[in-house]
Amino acid sequence: MIASLTGTVTRKDISTLVIETSGVGYLVSVLPQTSASVSVGGQLKLHTAHIFREDSQSLFGFVTPEELSVFQLLCTVSGVGPKSALAVVGQLGVEGVSEAVTTANDEMFRSVSGVGPKTAKLIVLNLTGKLVLEGQATTSIGDKVLSALTNLGYQDRVAKDAIKQVEATDKFTEESDLLKAVLAVLSKSRKGA
Repeated sequence: MIASLTGTVTRKDISTLVIETSGVGYLVSVLPQTSASVSVGGQLKLHTAHIFREDSQSLFGFVTPEELSVFQLLCTVSGVGPKSALAVVGQLGVEGVSEAVTTANDEMFRSVSGVGPKTAKLIVLNLTGKLVLEGQATTSIGDKVLSALTNLGYQDRVAKDAIKQVEATDKFTEESDLLKAVLAVLSKSRKGA
């Protein structure tokens, strides 16, 4: 499994680069933005996904680990192959994918060539709660708190609503602090019911 490549760009076109490292040239599919930002002869490090198929092996390269992570998540969705996933990341970017999933806006995915309405809905459905980007620590903390609350017997929807309510008014960096605040909200709503 090839996890990253660092080397010299020896050839490029709009969607592929050849990166030579230790005398071996690797053909890597990349985002158009990545190809446009490098020149032949330049040095480049890419985080890569090594995709195996029955009849081929392909490398897909990304400048940031976040791009790679979103690409790999997209590839887990039924009906989304590596080329479609690359197109989605290329057109929407990491932030765009995150926004589309968070707001359940499948129309953003339908705007990508090759992604139909059914696949767009599947992307939103499958990636909800799985995208955690740099600087969004509250999302992962929120997921952990949600898991703790459902283990305590709270309904998923009730727990999610309480977490959203608390996160809308305050940002927490500690899981225990968020859990306490959410439990306080849930306790008040039970007394009021």
